[in-house]
Amino acid sequence: MAVKLHRCSIMFVKGPHPCWRVQKALDEAGVEYEVVKHPARRGRRTELIQTTGQKLLPAIELPDGTLVREESAQLVERIRAGKLEQQSAA
Repeated sequence: MAVKLHRCSIMFVKGPHPCWRVQKALDEAGVEYEVVKHPARRGRRTELIQTTGQKLLPAIELPDGTLVREESAQLVERIRAGKLEQQSAA
């Protein structure tokens, strides 16, 4: 089962956009994923808030249901290091 990338619905924005950077890192690492789009406006992300308890994107949902939510640079680093499924030191 693939991971789920929770990202904003603005799929055409590239470059420094956080959701795009994480999606690109998943592509480059060959990680199989499903995109779950959420509204671009934070106030309209009711489904995300119900699922994760927060309204910030991007987030990655692992096959076991664990949610990984960090800043995009940290998520990209984690993906590139092959440590996506390891728990972060909190």
